[in-house]
Amino acid sequence: MTALTLSTSAAPGLRADAIVIGVAKGAKGPVVAPGAEAVNEAYDGKLAGVLETLGASGAEGELTKLPSPAGFKAPLVIAVGLGAEPEDRDYPAEALRKAAGVAARALTGAKKAAFALPVEDAAAVGAIAEGVLLGAYSFDTYKDNGKDPKAKNGKAPLAEAALLGGKPRDAAHKAAAARATAVSEELNRARDLINTPPNDLTPAIFAGIAQEAAKEHGIKIQVLDDKALTKGGYGGILGVGSGSAATPRLVKLSYTHAKADKHLAFVGKGITYDSGGISLKPAGHNETMKCDMSGAAAVFAAVVAAARLGLEVNVTGWLALAENMPSGSAVRPGDVLRMYSGKTVEVLNTDAEGRLVLADALWAASAEKPDAIVDVATLTGAMMLALGSRTFGVMANDDAFRSTVHEAAEEVGEPAWPMPLPEHLRKGMDSATADIANMGERMGGGLVAGLFLREFVGEGITWAHLDIAGPAFNEGGPFGYTPKGGTGSAVRTLVRLAELTAAGDLG
Repeated sequence: MTALTLSTSAAPGLRADAIVIGVAKGAKGPVVAPGAEAVNEAYDGKLAGVLETLGASGAEGELTKLPSPAGFKAPLVIAVGLGAEPEDRDYPAEALRKAAGVAARALTGAKKAAFALPVEDAAAVGAIAEGVLLGAYSFDTYKDNGKDPKAKNGKAPLAEAALLGGKPRDAAHKAAAARATAVSEELNRARDLINTPPNDLTPAIFAGIAQEAAKEHGIKIQVLDDKALTKGGYGGILGVGSGSAATPRLVKLSYTHAKADKHLAFVGKGITYDSGGISLKPAGHNETMKCDMSGAAAVFAAVVAAARLGLEVNVTGWLALAENMPSGSAVRPGDVLRMYSGKTVEVLNTDAEGRLVLADALWAASAEKPDAIVDVATLTGAMMLALGSRTFGVMANDDAFRSTVHEAAEEVGEPAWPMPLPEHLRKGMDSATADIANMGERMGGGLVAGLFLREFVGEGITWAHLDIAGPAFNEGGPFGYTPKGGTGSAVRTLVRLAELTAAGDLG
């Protein structure tokens, strides 16, 4: 992973492969952003005009390369777009994060780069650091890159980034950089898991990875295998995993702090591969289904990040891990499962399996009476149709908590949107055979899934459901600090919720 340093050095004398500066979109053309004063002076104050001549406008995601002026030790200047110039010149954290990510991606193969982006405060330091660390990410485990295991398409990711304007002796700046490092490293761990082929990430292997991380970071862990799940009556997880030779697991990660008086529970859907089961997905819809464990990856990463940050809150993570495959032993449409809660569920569609494993994990989490439960899942294609590929839906049994979760997501730069749980849709899941069916009305399918999950949340417990089906896996090209493939969606939202809870600010 890219090494971060804070530096008060002047850009001209810094030895690096490139100097990264910001350029904003002004009313009359590109505007050089704060942090690039030394570069602008070396161009006799005409850098904006030079950039405009080269076609730069300052638009978000835009990148322009030009040779460094005389006297600079770095041979290259990279000007990256920050979007519209703010009236108060106070650039939003997300604009800085995205710009740093764009530059970091462009610097693949470089040994060192200096980032001279606007640094007003510690929050800006954290945003730039996150952008660099997330933008430099690559997954090349299965590519032949010669002798360099870190190589990205033949080139290693950016090795070192110096954040100019970041003060190495300033406690707030150091803390912001340390937080960004911990969160980004865990988010990138989640990305690695999501990108790992399903033949190398079965439920048992995932549980083993969690055990190693728990040991490293002082987190208590409990792993229920298929025998323990059978003994405990976890019918949902067992039913979904019954068609696969790779048996299911339920993993419980418990991070505790001696001074904590609040408890959060995070629950993640971990379908390590989803064929759809007997309700088989058609060709064209199953090639990326290794990503159906993105919710569990996000929960895992968030719990470890909370431990690394030493947050004064108790956080429990539940990873509901199974592989959904068709076979002679697989659950069939029409089967009835008795869930861990004791309720019975008629399975009308075996491809609506995520809600079945989550139901067991939600009930298990509820037994501990946490102050709030948040589940994360790549749950429905309907949510993608509603919100697109970059925004996740937020549902809850409490409007105030739904707003808090939504605001936390937006604060950290994860697009989200509050969604309702219309009571009239519940009737569509009535079953003549069981307590409830796992399918309801087709229209509003994402909301129906949320209503199903609500049935398995303990009475009186505040709960939210994040449907990350859209943003969890980027099938298009990279943008900002988001790579192609697994994105680590919801990790930063969960960490922020833990921070708010630790600070006593969770609504």
